[in-house]
Amino acid sequence: MKRLLLLTAAFLASPAAAQSVAITHARVVIGDGSAPIEDATVVIRGGRVVAAGKGVAVPADVPVVDAGGRFVTPGIVAGFTRMGLVEVDGVDEANDEAAGNSPFHASIDIALAINPATSAIALNRAEGVTRAVVAPGTRGSIFAGQGAIIDLGSDPDSVTVPRAFQFMEWGESGARAAGGSRPAAITAFRDALKAAQAYARTPGAYLDQGRDVLVNRADAVALGAVVTGKVPLLIHVERASDMRALIALRGEFPALRLVFVGASEGWLVARELAAAKIPVIASALNDLPEAFESIAATQSNVGRMKSAGVVVGIGTIGDNEARQARLEKQYAGNLVALHHVPGASGLSWDQAFAAITGDAAEAVGMGGDIGTLRPGRRGDVVIWDGDPLELGTAVVSVYVDGVKQSLATRQSELLKRYRQPGEAALPKAYER
Repeated sequence: MKRLLLLTAAFLASPAAAQSVAITHARVVIGDGSAPIEDATVVIRGGRVVAAGKGVAVPADVPVVDAGGRFVTPGIVAGFTRMGLVEVDGVDEANDEAAGNSPFHASIDIALAINPATSAIALNRAEGVTRAVVAPGTRGSIFAGQGAIIDLGSDPDSVTVPRAFQFMEWGESGARAAGGSRPAAITAFRDALKAAQAYARTPGAYLDQGRDVLVNRADAVALGAVVTGKVPLLIHVERASDMRALIALRGEFPALRLVFVGASEGWLVARELAAAKIPVIASALNDLPEAFESIAATQSNVGRMKSAGVVVGIGTIGDNEARQARLEKQYAGNLVALHHVPGASGLSWDQAFAAITGDAAEAVGMGGDIGTLRPGRRGDVVIWDGDPLELGTAVVSVYVDGVKQSLATRQSELLKRYRQPGEAALPKAYER
């Protein structure tokens, strides 16, 4: 047990102050959909990007790292995860994704439950993921609660923005949570938002009827931030008709900042999404219907939405989202390959990389802070030993807020321990 605790603690150094670094002779990818810049420089001062591009001067007091012509990019932004909430799915004590017996739903705030020592954080950091969108799960309500944006730095202060958005379920899962039908979900949605409007108008007059009411006071407060447009509302929705219904419902609540998650049939309503300026965090490679609501799933979904002008980031909802955000690199690379298949719609390399960086940040309203190497953004930078969208490429260095990060993982430490185990190296349980 002592060895186990030491191994876990090794990944959580004391909080490090934002730092400065200049990375020179780099093939710089800004992350905004523009092409890579050859022999360029990235300058980070005080944890923020000062400049990135060709001919950028390096301040005399900033440490320099020579990239040697390698790819240098913004860190990957995991568009939808449950990272830090789950260690072991089947063990309730290690799974804080959803609350089945709570009287609270929309007001649940997952920020304080994020565990920066979760093994998935170090694993994904070592593969170039530096920020993640973390959402709660739903049980007993269409509303899951308030999600957070986190960093994957190797320190205990992981929450970048608490209460960054509200998450809810729609379609088949929303119908189940609301009592068994889509009309029930629509009624619950309307009623909850009207209750939130009533609370926002006159908080002191709001009557909280306790556990049995659909929207208690705490939930009304949380939804007040949604109905007034202060925070985005991320909605898991797959079917085209369900997306149209939500677009129509926004006519009643015009301040809503909708973001669709999953969106397997988004290509069928791509023009409407673009016109309504609703971004999407898509499941990149859904091509087989896993449910009635995704019968029209196709791998060309992301490419078609992008061609229609929709802002599309990539997420991993329903795809081991507590652990495998690192797969987004592979998914983006597959979309590049699809771009070259006759009759299919994929993404160019530049668009695909933006889908896991700048566009993913933009979708959740964080484009001004993370996701690209534009001036003023956080200094989250990755140096790669090859094309970051190729499977054989590895991370050379990761910086979060300008601070160089450890690439050690639980797996790499165990490999070192057991590659050539000697008697002294074995845990006490193996000693006689």
